[in-house]
Amino acid sequence: MDTSEQGAEKAADRRDEAGGDNDTALRDPSADSENLALTQSGGTSGAGAVHRIRSQNGYGVSDDGPGDAGEAAAAAQPEKDPFEVGWDGGDGDPLCPRSFSRARKWLIVAIVSMVSLCVTCASSIYTATYEKMEAEFHNSRIVSVLGLSTFVLGISFGPMFLSPLSEFYGRRPIYLVAWTTYLVWLVPQAAARNVAVVLVFRFLDGFSGSAFLAVSGGTVGDLFSRSELQAPMALFSVSPFIGPSLGPLLGGFINYNVDWRWTYYVLIIWSFALWAAIVFLVPETYHPILLRNKARRLRSETGDDRWIAPGERVKKSVARAVGRSLLRPFQLLIFEPMCLNLCLFSALLLGILYLFFGAFPLVFGSNHGFNLWQTGLAFLGIMVSMLLGVATDPVWHRVRSHLIRRYERETGVKDASEPEFRLLPAILGSILVPAGLFMFGWSTYPWVPWIVPIIGSAIFGTGNVLLFTGIFTFLVDAYPLYAASALAANAFVRCLFAAAFPLFGNQMYEKLGYQWASSVLAFLTVAMLPFPYIFFRYGKGIRGKSRFARG
Repeated sequence: MDTSEQGAEKAADRRDEAGGDNDTALRDPSADSENLALTQSGGTSGAGAVHRIRSQNGYGVSDDGPGDAGEAAAAAQPEKDPFEVGWDGGDGDPLCPRSFSRARKWLIVAIVSMVSLCVTCASSIYTATYEKMEAEFHNSRIVSVLGLSTFVLGISFGPMFLSPLSEFYGRRPIYLVAWTTYLVWLVPQAAARNVAVVLVFRFLDGFSGSAFLAVSGGTVGDLFSRSELQAPMALFSVSPFIGPSLGPLLGGFINYNVDWRWTYYVLIIWSFALWAAIVFLVPETYHPILLRNKARRLRSETGDDRWIAPGERVKKSVARAVGRSLLRPFQLLIFEPMCLNLCLFSALLLGILYLFFGAFPLVFGSNHGFNLWQTGLAFLGIMVSMLLGVATDPVWHRVRSHLIRRYERETGVKDASEPEFRLLPAILGSILVPAGLFMFGWSTYPWVPWIVPIIGSAIFGTGNVLLFTGIFTFLVDAYPLYAASALAANAFVRCLFAAAFPLFGNQMYEKLGYQWASSVLAFLTVAMLPFPYIFFRYGKGIRGKSRFARG
């Protein structure tokens, strides 16, 4: 396909997608704060920019580029419409979420971050209930593991359907409906009289809870301007990293001391407290919806129907938005080798992490006599190392800034950059991951101190978060018009692997032995190791032949 054909296709896609932020993608950890917001012009004189957030927890951004809807509206309205509603005085408008007090904005960020933490923690806290639940229901271990897999499958499917709805109804209604149903689905699990009830409602819980992973990053962007975004987004981005490792730790203490149903009682109490916080403390923050409400109020108060919000100029279809969020990710996986390979690599990483929920009790229980809560503590290595990995972000920011300055000198173009510059943490992470897995695997002998495999898992955890960071930010930068779809594709494949790996993990460790089972996983990551470097060196040429990537 020649350049003119590519340009025509992209222009057609932009026209097709004009219509504003849809937050249509699955989200997952971390888009660099420099790429966190795209501005959409619109509004009266002095109106502040409406921002589309690229979520740091990875689950998505709008596919609409910086000007898709804005350019379409501009083409239809060559002259500024004096009746177009915007923020009076920019972000200082009392109705604008960015005019909230600093304390109120941070409180909202803390609430949505805690909800994201609760959802990801709930995915893995369940693994601590296996033994006592099996004793009561007389089901096999593989059936118990299905509860972990179904929850993750719910997380993978939910945002594809729930995220586009925030474009039409705002963020608060999605939060209220999703979290209310999430809380309701916990009750049948706590009162279940057979394992089938647990499995079904685990899926529904994952589906409902995923709405926060898909939409909450947008709330952070609604509240803070681009220059203020790094700190609040860092808090939000770290929540999905902590959750899966925190689950076995909390679950271990609960199930060691009381009945397994207390796992759900604790989740219900925690979720109800968050539900109350959402109801009373989290207002609507989505700018297009607030401007639409402002326009409606002006029309009602003045009787003048000419008042109009920017988002009201474009007619949008719920079915079309959902359809696009379902189709485009698979197009990228089929036609984009870079997207496919990086998605497979990150999927392998999450699959291994969820496989460890079964492998750790085997390794530390049989080799070192760890009980349930002690096995949960063994996950501290991964959790702390992921936090350390996130803390290295300023280092990678400086490295990338150096590459940009050098590239400016070479090209003479100010602020010249390439998406490949974002792959540097992934290159280091691709080395740390197999190193950590080999260290973990070959230290799983009874005579090796227990701290050694935990250190190996920590090295794996650090490499894991560096790879996620590099891959997510690269996908957002390399596919700017289709960033939501690229992250949706990534998250969908990752969740499939995370659902599948626990189903065969224990059997693999028992058949091959702890050392060789871990080595098989390490060799898989070794096979994927060259790709971040290959795309760093040759990605620009590959992008030049792509119909979706930035040329």
